[in-house]
Amino acid sequence: MIDMLVADLEKEIQTMEVDEKNAQEEYVELMKLSAEKRANDVKSVADKSAAKADLEANLEKLTDENAATLRKTMATEKTLMDLHAECDWLLQNFQTRKEARAAEVESLKNAKAVLSGADYSLVHISAH
Repeated sequence: MIDMLVADLEKEIQTMEVDEKNAQEEYVELMKLSAEKRANDVKSVADKSAAKADLEANLEKLTDENAATLRKTMATEKTLMDLHAECDWLLQNFQTRKEARAAEVESLKNAKAVLSGADYSLVHISAH
């Protein structure tokens, strides 16, 4: 009976040694996989940090370009408003300016004729 107990005990010890050996191999494999995963994670974090820095730089550049474009657009809109106001004034005063210009041309023609020796004194009196 003692031989049987010794045999059972030896069998359990042998099973425990095999289980311990398997557990140790699994532990070593787990540590190896964990180290690889950690290395990949560190590389991934570094890559993502670099990509983030690039994107932030690009965002800064685009923000500056947007601000410059906005300023240029506002300046163009102001110029258009100024031109529109000037055109409106010209349209409102076109007839008056046309009449004044025609009168000026007529006066210049009369002045030229007077300088050339024409006598407009009777024409001027009859106009009154």
